[in-house]
Amino acid sequence: MAEFDPIAYINEPRWQQVRPGLERIRNLLERMGNPQDRLNFVHVAGTNGKGSTCVYIASMLTAAGYRTGMFTSPYIIQFEERIRVDGENIPYDDLCDVTSFVRQHAEAMATETGEHPTEFELMTAVAFEYFARSECDIVVCEVGLGGRLDSTNIISAPEVCVITRLGLDHTGMLGDTIEAIAHEKAGIIKPGSTVVAWPQDDEAAMRVIREKAESCECELVVPDFDALLVSAIDENGVRAFRYDGRAFFTRLLASYQPYNAALAIEAVEALRCRGWEISYKPDMTGGIFQASWPGRFEVVSSQRPVIIVDGGHNPQGAHALADSLRDVFPGQKATFVMSVLADKDYTAMIEEVLPLASAFVCATPPNPRALAAADLAEAIREQAGDADLAIEVAGGFPEAIEKARHIASQGIICAFGSLYSVADIKQALQE
Repeated sequence: MAEFDPIAYINEPRWQQVRPGLERIRNLLERMGNPQDRLNFVHVAGTNGKGSTCVYIASMLTAAGYRTGMFTSPYIIQFEERIRVDGENIPYDDLCDVTSFVRQHAEAMATETGEHPTEFELMTAVAFEYFARSECDIVVCEVGLGGRLDSTNIISAPEVCVITRLGLDHTGMLGDTIEAIAHEKAGIIKPGSTVVAWPQDDEAAMRVIREKAESCECELVVPDFDALLVSAIDENGVRAFRYDGRAFFTRLLASYQPYNAALAIEAVEALRCRGWEISYKPDMTGGIFQASWPGRFEVVSSQRPVIIVDGGHNPQGAHALADSLRDVFPGQKATFVMSVLADKDYTAMIEEVLPLASAFVCATPPNPRALAAADLAEAIREQAGDADLAIEVAGGFPEAIEKARHIASQGIICAFGSLYSVADIKQALQE
C-alpha cells in the first residue's frame, strides 16, 4: 500500500479525457456493489455558484447533526478537498485504501471490456465508496460537467435536485445556447425528487427546467429574491442578510453569496418538508455562518495592498467578481493578476473587469489548456485601446504577485481567472 499513489493513479494521463456517458460508471459501481444505493443525495448542477451552494447546504446539514458527505471539484489546495465528511477532507490513508479497492475493479473492467474508467469516473467511484463506508446520512454531490451524462448522475432519485445559475460554459460539449445547457443540467431531475432552481434570467432555460420537473412530477421551488435583503459587510468581515423574514450571517463576502445562500436555504427547506429534522436556529443559521469556501472572493490579506483571490473563470464569474468589487470597495480600482484557460471566453472576462482596472499582470495557469500570459496580455491591449493602463507579463505567480504589489502599493490586488491557479497564487503570497 505504501507504494501505491492514489492521486497519481486517478490523474493518470491515459484516462483524463472526457467521455460523457453512464455505461462505464454503471459497470464500475456494479462491480463494487453499488455503494451509491446505500446513500441519500442532494444533487447540485449549474454553471456558477455550485460549490458555494454545496458548502452552504452541507454546512447546515452538519450543524443539524447529520453525517454529511460532500463531493466537489476542482480542488484548491489539496486533492483530498474534493471528498469531505462533516467538513473534513478524506484522510490520505483512507484515500489510498478506497482507491486501491476501486482500482481492482477498474482494471478488471478494462481487461474484460477494453475500456478503463475516466479520471472523473474513478473520482466518483472513490467518493461514493468512501461515503458509504463512512455511513453518511446524506451526501451533497456536485455535478462534474453538464448533468445528464455526468458520472454523478448514476445515482437514483436524490432527495433534492438543485440547479444553480446557468451561463455559457463548456459550449463545445453542452451546447452554445443557454436553453441547450439547461437541457443538460436538468438531466439530473428524476421522479421522486424535489427540484430547487435558481430563477434563470433566460426564460427559455427556465421553461426547460420547469417542463422537466413537470414531466417527472417533481415539485419545483424557485427562490424569491425579492424576499432577500442584504446588508453591508460589518467591521468583523461578516455580511448580514434576511431571507423570507429570517436573519442570517455569512462570512462569504462576495455580493452574490447571499443569493447562493438563499438557494441553499430553499434546498434545506425542501429536505425539511421531506422529513429531515433541521431547525432554523441553530442549524440553518449556524450552518450558513460556519460555511467556508476558499478561493471565492477570498480576502487573503486585509493589509494594504488588500489582496483578493477569486476563482471566477468565465464571463458570468467575472461579472460577479466585478459586482463584488464595486460592492465591497466602491469607487476604487484594482490591479488584476489574471490567468485563464484558452478555451474560456476570456475576451468577455476582460470586458467585465476592464472598467475597474488600474493595471493587469498576466500569468500562465498550471494547466495543459492554459492561455499563454503573453497572448492574454495582447488580448487585454486590444480591448483597452488607448486607455492609460499598465499591462505586464510575469514568468510565474511569484513574479506576478511581486509586480502587482509594486504597482498597487496601497491599493487593491485581485487575482482571478482560473480555479486551477488559486493554490499557486496562495503559495506565491506565502512566499
